[in-house]
Amino acid sequence: MKVLVAPDKFKGSLSALAAANAIARGWRQVFPDAELRLAPIADGGEGFAEVLCHAAGGEWISCRAHDPLGREVDARFAWVAEQRLAIIEMSEASGMWRLKPEERDPLRANTFGTGQLIRAAAERGAQKILVGLGGSATTDGGIGMAVALGYETLTSDGEELEPIPGNLASLTRLQFDEVIDLPEIVAACDVQNPLLGPRGTAHIFSPQKGADERTVTTLEIAMESLADVVKSDLGCDFRDVPGAGAAGGIGFGLMSFCGAKMQSGFDLVAEALQLEEAIAACDLVITGEGRLDGQTLEGKGPAGVAALAQQHGKPVLAFAGSAATDVGLARLFDAVHPIVDEPVALDEAMRRAAEFLERAARRAASGVRLGWNLAGATPAAALESK
Repeated sequence: MKVLVAPDKFKGSLSALAAANAIARGWRQVFPDAELRLAPIADGGEGFAEVLCHAAGGEWISCRAHDPLGREVDARFAWVAEQRLAIIEMSEASGMWRLKPEERDPLRANTFGTGQLIRAAAERGAQKILVGLGGSATTDGGIGMAVALGYETLTSDGEELEPIPGNLASLTRLQFDEVIDLPEIVAACDVQNPLLGPRGTAHIFSPQKGADERTVTTLEIAMESLADVVKSDLGCDFRDVPGAGAAGGIGFGLMSFCGAKMQSGFDLVAEALQLEEAIAACDLVITGEGRLDGQTLEGKGPAGVAALAQQHGKPVLAFAGSAATDVGLARLFDAVHPIVDEPVALDEAMRRAAEFLERAARRAASGVRLGWNLAGATPAAALESK
């Protein structure tokens, strides 16, 4: 019995690797002789750099950078010396995890620190930089990043503006004489949101970062102002491109200020892990993430795993901390298993996530074994007939 274990992270509780290990422990309690291959995955969000660094045999480079509120912190990016490839997560410097809940400030939080990481990678001699988008505390359209790379943000009087979202309505001109030379940059993104409008970054994502209704309106105006100035001064307009609204609009910023190309983060990870080949060679695929819902269907990692499995006729089990019941998950997964099996508060469930996931894997494996026994089939035959 060959099983591919390819979960994404369980956000806030388990990394993708920790989730894969927990599933493997539970599965082996029922099938000790199963051949398990662990292939923790990521889309463009948190965990992206870790997965690719591990797959490519890279190393971690530490440097100082600003957090979303401008405080200096220790940050890092992955470096693959043979390819002169840098892999950066924008959440490393500019992520929500850097702030306490009471510190969330959507009109101040910015991506200057992400720009510092890109600059450090370029100055190290990177020939290509991958930037994973997700988990941001920011809604600044990438303007903080741009300033870290040498852009100047000016008012109509020529005064320099601090690059924060609350100032963007006053932005009238961009100066770019001092912008550093940049290598090829790829923005790894698995959401399709544009910069503006009802599906744009302010309306969809900023409430998660502390924005009330009035602040959402202010941020929408700020993003439109930025897009207009970029169109006027840089001669490009990416506001309507799918993914422009990712991670507080840094998708738009990377395309506008860095000439970045947008690419599916999951596709990048799948290629690095040779995931399709692994799926074709297994009998059963197991995936999962913290929550399975409508966003999963829009291109998150487990959906990508399931789509590849379907192409090769492989059954897919999915585990989740919680799962929506009315969004069509059955179209992707043969079975969905919420992992919590007892009444428990959310904070305790997250703290005990590895325990719950291991138990859920054991229960699922027991169900599979019972099905085989009732069907009188061998494991391989039962899976192939599913």
